[in-house]
Amino acid sequence: MTLRLLQLYVAARMTAAELRARAADQDGEGVISTAIAVLVMALLGAAMWLAFKGIFDGAAQKAGSAVDRIGG
Repeated sequence: MTLRLLQLYVAARMTAAELRARAADQDGEGVISTAIAVLVMALLGAAMWLAFKGIFDGAAQKAGSAVDRIGG
């Protein structure tokens, strides 16, 4: 009975130590994941800005040329 109790104690302590080691290995994972997400969102925002800018510049040129044709 004592040997079995010792085995259970050692197994429990080893499991606890392993869980602590796993948790310590992942300390910076949330920060890194957040930084990557922020970077991706910034790149998407810049791409959207360039796309909208191109669309609105093209529309402004077409509107300007239409006004010139009407007024000219």
